[in-house]
Amino acid sequence: MDHVSGHLPTFFPHTDASLWAGALSQVLSYGETGCPHSAQRAADLLARLADKPELDRELRDLCERASERLEQNSQGGRHVLR
Repeated sequence: MDHVSGHLPTFFPHTDASLWAGALSQVLSYGETGCPHSAQRAADLLARLADKPELDRELRDLCERASERLEQNSQGGRHVLR
């Protein structure tokens, strides 16, 4: 995050800030608790971001991969708490 202006970098369109924040929050919740509902919510939000044509192709690919992984985890995949 740009600490001088307080705005998201240009590769994170401002209109999607709440999607990014929500996805990150759910990923962290899943990482801390292993809750399958958090994994599913994160997967859903990341899938929505992966569908945004205004995002860089590589970033959309990362969102899609993360979404697929979390989707698998929410359906009984393995999760190890740290």
